[in-house]
Parts: sequence; C-alpha cells; structure tokens
Amino acid sequence: MTRLLFLPLLVWSASAQPIAGDWTGTLEAGPQKLRLVLHVKQSPSGLTAALDSLDQGAMGLPASKVAFSGGALNAEFAVVGGSYEAKLSEDGRELRGTWSQGSPLPLVFTRSAKPVEGPKRPQEPKAPFPYDVEEVSVSSAEGVTLACSLTLPKGEGKHPAAVLITGSGPQNRDEELMGHKPFLVLADALTRREIAVLRCDDRGFAKSTGTFRTATSADFADDAQAEAAFLRKHARIDVAKVGLIGHSEGGLVAPMVAGREPATAFVVLIAAPGVNGEQILKRQIVDILKASGAPEEAIEVQRTVQQSVIDVVKTEADPAARAEKLKAITAPMGKAGEAMARNASSAWFRNFVIYDPLPALGKVKCPVLALNGSLDLQVAADQNLGAVENALRAGGNKDVTAVKLDGLNHLLQTAKTGSVAEYAQIEETVAPAALKRIGDWLAGRVLAK
Repeated sequence: MTRLLFLPLLVWSASAQPIAGDWTGTLEAGPQKLRLVLHVKQSPSGLTAALDSLDQGAMGLPASKVAFSGGALNAEFAVVGGSYEAKLSEDGRELRGTWSQGSPLPLVFTRSAKPVEGPKRPQEPKAPFPYDVEEVSVSSAEGVTLACSLTLPKGEGKHPAAVLITGSGPQNRDEELMGHKPFLVLADALTRREIAVLRCDDRGFAKSTGTFRTATSADFADDAQAEAAFLRKHARIDVAKVGLIGHSEGGLVAPMVAGREPATAFVVLIAAPGVNGEQILKRQIVDILKASGAPEEAIEVQRTVQQSVIDVVKTEADPAARAEKLKAITAPMGKAGEAMARNASSAWFRNFVIYDPLPALGKVKCPVLALNGSLDLQVAADQNLGAVENALRAGGNKDVTAVKLDGLNHLLQTAKTGSVAEYAQIEETVAPAALKRIGDWLAGRVLAK
C-alpha cells in the first residue's frame, strides 16, 4: 500500500571513463515527474555508479547489470523490472535514451557541474531537539533484532508511549518514502506533547536483522508486540499507558496486537483496512488509474490482469504451482510482468489478499482513534473507515472515534487529487491538522489527570 515503483541504481562494468561524473535527468510518467541524479565514479575495480531519486527520497539505490561500450549504455534493473538504454553524445554532455518498465519512456541525463538540491521538506525536524533520543534494539522472533529510535520527553517521571507501525513494503523507522519521513514528523510532534515514541526499522531492512522477504503481517504483529513489551519495561515509561499507532498495513497489524494484548492502552489507526486485501486492491487500481488520467480501456485491461492474479493467489495453495501460473498470466507484460508475478508469489501478498481484518478489530477493547483522508486512493475512506468503526463497536468497544479528514491523502498530506504522483511534489509531510487531531485525542486519553 506504500510500496515504490521506481527505485533503481546502477553499477557499471567495462572501461567507461567518458561517462564518469554526476548526471541529472527527469523521468516523466504522465503527471509524475521524478528528478534523478546519476553518480558515476572510477574505482580500482572499474566504474561504479549510484542513482538518487530525489523526489522519492531514495538515495544510492542498489543495482543490476550494466554494460557501456562504443558510447552505448545498456542497463537492466531486475529489482523494478526495468531497463535503460542510452547513447553518449559526441560532446560527452548527455546520455539520451529510453527507460522501459512496461511502457518505454524517454530519459535524458545531462552532465552536472554542481550539486542538485533534494525536495523541500520544511516539517522535517532538525537537532537539537527539546527531548531525549535513545538508540535502542528490540529482540523479537529468533534471528530478529529490531533497530529503533526512542524519543522521550525530558524531565522526571514516567511517560505514556506509542509504538509506530509502518505500512507495506520494507520501511525504515521514519517510514521514509517519496522524500518524506512521516514517522519522524509524527514522533517529533507527539514527543513535544510529552508522549514518548518508539519507531523501528522493519525486520530485515536498514539496521534491523531478520528476513523481510518471507514475512507476513502476522510476523510484523509479533515485532510490534515485542516493541510494546520493550516499552513497558523501560524505566521512564508508564507501563499502563503504552499504545500503538499504525499506518496503512500498520493499521492492519495494530488490531492484531491489541486484540491479544489486554495491556494495550490505546490504538490510533491511520488509513487502516476495514476489508480484505482483494477488495482494497480492486478499488485501489481503479482510483489511482483514474486520477492519473488513464482511459477506461486501459483501466479495464489492468483490472482484468489483476483479477486473474488474485484468483490464482486465492485458489492455488502450492507456492511453486502458484508462481508458475502467475508467470504465465503476466508474461505478456515483459519485465514489468515478471516483477508483478514475483511480488504476487510472496506469502505476504497471499495473506494480504485473503485476510479479513474484522475479527481482530472486534477484539480491541481499548480506546481507538481511526483516521482516513477523504482523498486517500490507496485505502479509500468510504470503503474502509466505516467498516473499521462498525467492527470495533460490534465487538463492544465503547471508546471509538472515527474521523474522515477532508482534503488529505493516504499520507495525511493536504492534497489536490490524492494521486500517488502528488506525494513527492507536496512539500508538507503530514498536515498540521492531522498531527493536532492525533495529539489532542491522545492527550485526552493518556495525559489527562
């Protein structure tokens, strides 16, 4: 639900001194424009290069095979199912070529004489902070040690605390994407209001150990439960006031933990699923493609392929057979189809498609705040927010607040259309009104005397 589609890096072979240096370019895919910086360096073992996607906040991204010969560059990016072919201009100042990822797009890099600035993110907090920051580690399942940051209000006494739970895809502790760090902004805002916050790199990603590729939402629930248990043992945390804040898939995980852990003091759900993954994906693909201006015929093609993929995922329990069937369905789409089949073959995807969030929501008895942006195209408010609220109340929960925030998108940014393409273009990371709503609600539950 928060995964990125374009995050390549290059590593060159062959003697390619003519292209050594820094290069800038812009990839235009419909309304989305991604500023790229390509750094090519000479090393003892040959040329190496790294690609920064400035508007996605993705820097120095890891690589595929690349060849440079006779002024021609040919690069493949297995990680995103894409490729880039280009020719170096005679004056050595431009790489003119085509990026292919499903559909070919022109991509020109120009040699840069000065550093390129990243996107403006005025809300991103900078040190020194008016609170303490501890770098801590949390042990979860065997072989899983989570690397985390704990922000703590200064002063004596024990503080209420929240565990932040990331959305889908490998995420660092700041839930960093599209050049934004929403969990860093949220943690800063809450800690300034006297609420401690623990945020961790996902298992198997960034500084955390373990394996992300084979993990499902149930594994992430185990990690979140371990993080909450860690807080309850911390000398500066109030053991009776530890809760969970989950975004997107994190909003699926938080009720799983709260339903089985009576000590959970509160839950905040941001863009949480209220229906199974199949229903979310069906709605999501239509909303996103419409917002991008895709014609109805193209939308129908995508819907048909998606439904075929989902049908196989739901009905074929054998992983090997499932993978082969998915390859056959997506083969006409080339490298993009290969990437789709690989993602859909995962245990995580199958679990997401079939998992019903309502039973877990019905077991949550602590106070719950559920938020959805009215322009959320990934987890639509009218499909999910009411279902979440109804499930909580049907389970007997007496303290449920459900709010649709007008004009906000999946990241709780102030948006125009809610399109994924807007995420990187918007300077705001989290709308101040959303931060205030969360902070005020928590203050009334865990700070009130």
